[in-house]
Amino acid sequence: MKKVLTIAGSDCSGGAGIQADIKTITAHKMYAMSAITALTAQNTTGVYGVLDSTPEFIGQQLECIMTDIFPDSVKIGMVSSPEIIHTIVEKLEEYEPANIVVDPVMISTSGSKLLSDSAMDALITRLFPLATIITPNIHEAETLCGMEIHTKEDMQVAAQKLSETYNGAILIKGGHLEDTADDLLYNDGIFTWYPGDRIDNPNSHGTGCTLSSAIACNLAAGLDIKSSIHESKRYITGALGAGLDLGKGSGPLNHCYNL
Repeated sequence: MKKVLTIAGSDCSGGAGIQADIKTITAHKMYAMSAITALTAQNTTGVYGVLDSTPEFIGQQLECIMTDIFPDSVKIGMVSSPEIIHTIVEKLEEYEPANIVVDPVMISTSGSKLLSDSAMDALITRLFPLATIITPNIHEAETLCGMEIHTKEDMQVAAQKLSETYNGAILIKGGHLEDTADDLLYNDGIFTWYPGDRIDNPNSHGTGCTLSSAIACNLAAGLDIKSSIHESKRYITGALGAGLDLGKGSGPLNHCYNL
């Protein structure tokens, strides 16, 4: 059985973060492991509290995982401080797992900045260079490359700007564009578009976490980056299309629709 590690924050309501990742990995019939970077008090209506793990405890979690059940793939989500990022980087450099997917959780759904400038710098200069692929959404890509993104052409320019400082694959998720939901992969100088039809479902809590975890699963299974994204898009379309309706706000996906 393939093993996938998620390094991220906990969502007590189960729709995003560690919980969404574990459900996604399980739906891909793989073994899920987790290193929790933060506890959050949140539900479908918003985030009401955050309690960070200490860098030392995160390092201890990663040490236990890496020395016993070594992962075939790693997904990294919420990392809120430079100290936490440095600890994660040290462990990744020490044990060198393959297939690292970084979902840069920098901007909340409402547009609020979630990372300090120092954490942002550590994310870009320390963690990104270790990643096989990074998966920013439009708002995060705008922050990373310092430009506004309104069109598919803007996405291509942004991807090229990001590639000037990061050599791995870049997937810019287009779900926040007004006229399209297409995603763009930029890898080795080649653009690949993934058309995405908008699904009439307001319940999209945790879609970014879910997509990046699915990509990690498909990379663990031995698929290349292009195929991993294609299969992950197919999975998330099914999870959205299942029409789960829970909570008073933007509810979660049905991660286990295919079981």
